[in-house]
Amino acid sequence: MTVGSQVKGCYSSIKSIEASLGILSNKTQNVESKQAFEHTEQLMKQIKNDLQKQVVMLSKQEPQYK
Repeated sequence: MTVGSQVKGCYSSIKSIEASLGILSNKTQNVESKQAFEHTEQLMKQIKNDLQKQVVMLSKQEPQYK
């Protein structure tokens, strides 16, 4: 498995986590829990954006693995 495919897999996982946190945030009634879910969702969004940049960079460096 190439580094590019590992990063793409991680990116997909982070997208899924981000979506799950959004759902949990909407479903919870507890204010503290809601804030924690929303904060973590924002962190995941930042990580997802960074990983997306890495995917683009790696696909340029490893064009044979697209």
